[in-house]
Amino acid sequence: MGDFITSVADFVCGYPLFFWLIGGGLFLFIYSGAIPLRRIKWSIKALRTSKSTGEGEISSFQALMSSICSTVGMGNIAGVAIAISIGGPGAIFWMWVSALLGMGTKFFEGTLAIMYKGKDKDGNTHGGPMYILTSGLGRHFRPLAIFFAVFGMIGTLCFMQANQLTESFITVLDAPDTFNFRLITGLIIGAVVSIVVLGGIKRISKIATKVVPAMVGLYFLLVFIIIILNIELLPKVFHQIVSEAFNLEAGFGALAFVALTGARRAMYVNEAGVGTASLMHGASRNPEPVREGLIAMIGPAIDSGLVCTLTSIPILMAMTISPIEVEGVKGLYIALNAFETMLPGWGEYALMLIVFIFAITTMFSYSFYGTECASYLFGEKNGKYYDYFYLFMIVVACIISLDLVVSIMDLAFALMTIPTMYAILRLSPKVRRAAKIYFQKEG
Repeated sequence: MGDFITSVADFVCGYPLFFWLIGGGLFLFIYSGAIPLRRIKWSIKALRTSKSTGEGEISSFQALMSSICSTVGMGNIAGVAIAISIGGPGAIFWMWVSALLGMGTKFFEGTLAIMYKGKDKDGNTHGGPMYILTSGLGRHFRPLAIFFAVFGMIGTLCFMQANQLTESFITVLDAPDTFNFRLITGLIIGAVVSIVVLGGIKRISKIATKVVPAMVGLYFLLVFIIIILNIELLPKVFHQIVSEAFNLEAGFGALAFVALTGARRAMYVNEAGVGTASLMHGASRNPEPVREGLIAMIGPAIDSGLVCTLTSIPILMAMTISPIEVEGVKGLYIALNAFETMLPGWGEYALMLIVFIFAITTMFSYSFYGTECASYLFGEKNGKYYDYFYLFMIVVACIISLDLVVSIMDLAFALMTIPTMYAILRLSPKVRRAAKIYFQKEG
């Protein structure tokens, strides 16, 4: 079964996903008039002046921080290492491209999340692809909304985060890689996460607004120290990223493979077009759809742009000094060894602390995403029981192999993009009209 899931994931997340997600993102980028490049200052302004007078449970700032809380996670460390190990340094360039396109996609997502809010069976207000589909396109699109909700519950189970956090403990602490150790670790992680997720979106958002700026700042400081100590290697790192992104010596097939690898990992990192952003921004009290879209646009710039670049620099520097050879997919192992190479004696411990913070905070937001999908399918009262299933699956994720974990997550996320991108593309003319009115009004 594991081999079958991996084979399906490799096919779906290959050219089909590339053309659907990256191709769709390119269309939206052009169709919007290159909003990520032209309106980034407006995004900062919108975040500073955002009003919270509409229906919802959290502010726009809390929605952004909670969204970043989910995207700045294990994918920014293990995912980047996996991309480099599979596709080489050039994969990072294509992650940058995906980040830029992702900003445009998230602009549309955030706008539609406010434009087409809906109510569940119990009369509570929600946002997300399910409601965008049914409210924006009509009730006959409910099967597609259900399709998203089903795979949304699977894709947001935090398999990658829990699994790689366990791997970091085994690697750094030289702990025994046994079933019992993994089980105990899973139980401890589940207990820590339960303290926050059982408090609902309000508690998650309050924690996110405090933790996200601090954890990104701490990671920046750690990488900055590495750069200062090895400044002579920095030009070579960026030369590798750019030159190998367009390396045609091995043929067009090799170039396509590198681009696909970067795009696939970027999908997992920034989640643009996946639909999770609209679930979180749909909970915002912001009454102005376009303003929320501008705020949502900041997310990929931070997670796929800044944080992924911070991860790639020490890894590529370490590979320049001493190539890291591993068998199989062991993203976090590569990252930990790279940081230890660049900061002997304490680098891997510092990264493990960052990994712990990133992984735990991601689990907070993912629980909300899964609960929103469950609530759509089974009602608000029954949907809350998903949290307990979610906590149980954290323990399971600590035990199963990473290869299968990556395939399950990739496949679920890829399938989530089908209804999400379809809704965004169908409703994009309404977003563009709303944006034109908004920018004329705001001057």
